[in-house]
Amino acid sequence: MKIVAIRVYQTDLPLAEGRYSWANGKYVDIFDSTAVVLETDEGLEGCGEVCPLGPFYLPAFGKGARAGIDELAPHVLGHDPLDLTGINQVMDQALLGHPYVKSPIDMACWDLLGKTLGAPVCQLMGGRQGESVALYRAISQGPADAMAENVQMYRDQGYRRFQLKVGGAPNDDIARIRAVAAILSPDEILVADANTGWQAHEAARVVNAIADLDVYVEQPCRSYEESLTIRRRTSLPFILDENIDGLDKLLRAHADGAIDAINLKISKVGGLSKARVIRDVCVSLGIPMTIEDSWGGDIITAAIAHLAHSTPERFRFTSTDFNSYVTVSNAAGAPKRVDGHMTASHEPGLGITPNWDTLGEPVAVYR
Repeated sequence: MKIVAIRVYQTDLPLAEGRYSWANGKYVDIFDSTAVVLETDEGLEGCGEVCPLGPFYLPAFGKGARAGIDELAPHVLGHDPLDLTGINQVMDQALLGHPYVKSPIDMACWDLLGKTLGAPVCQLMGGRQGESVALYRAISQGPADAMAENVQMYRDQGYRRFQLKVGGAPNDDIARIRAVAAILSPDEILVADANTGWQAHEAARVVNAIADLDVYVEQPCRSYEESLTIRRRTSLPFILDENIDGLDKLLRAHADGAIDAINLKISKVGGLSKARVIRDVCVSLGIPMTIEDSWGGDIITAAIAHLAHSTPERFRFTSTDFNSYVTVSNAAGAPKRVDGHMTASHEPGLGITPNWDTLGEPVAVYR
């Protein structure tokens, strides 16, 4: 099998809530999604997607994804998409860094592998573990009482795990965390995610002020070293996200005792292939994971579901269903939330069919 064409699509994904806000006043109203379709000489097509969380969350942005694919396309054309190791080596040699650019191509190759073998991707990644995948809901930053009201609304929809977007003024964040903690029950999970927004002295104030609460602290500061100092000053369970962008960073954090869990984002590490390696190392080391991506629509939600559903249940800290956050559907067949859980498709590959009306005409075609 050979890749004979690559089609690239751009889609705007408006947020259902109107705006998604997090640390330091950052926000996004409409997400810039890039979908990739690989055509093969055997008539099969595979789909992938990448959707950065704006240009100021990670070193990634929508236009950059499409520019990077333009660089990679000549090297990927003619390659066997089922040779996942080989195609990732080709991409890494052709373009240094920029892992998010490679993610939708790798994702599309997994879709093709599943379709060729007649098996869902989760079955190929380790087998279907458990009946469903528990989801968290990210709570956009706002006043403390408004965030507590949003948590209650999503509790009514079946969510039991909540990620508060903090990383603002310490006093405001302390109030936000306490307001939500006050309404949760012991079987529910609360994560205070600063998204690198605090300086070290601010993070120290917050973790000291919430030391009596049952709450996880996620990515308090921008640098690994700053976050490590906060880890050593608190007994609260600790999660790193932005700093864990590859296997080397994971191993360093584990050796330093810097983590109780990590946030594993597919595009952050370069695709499903590399995410699976990190996932398997985490399982070996006993590290739970939030398995997700930076953002996305139905295609990415399907990929998240397959990676999460093939992960042993005790190491699945949580995942998310991005297609429930946006108002536009870019594919049919993706998982839908049921009582705070989702289930990976039983259909071959990712189990999705692109919504061509939404995707429209390709913005680029390579043959």
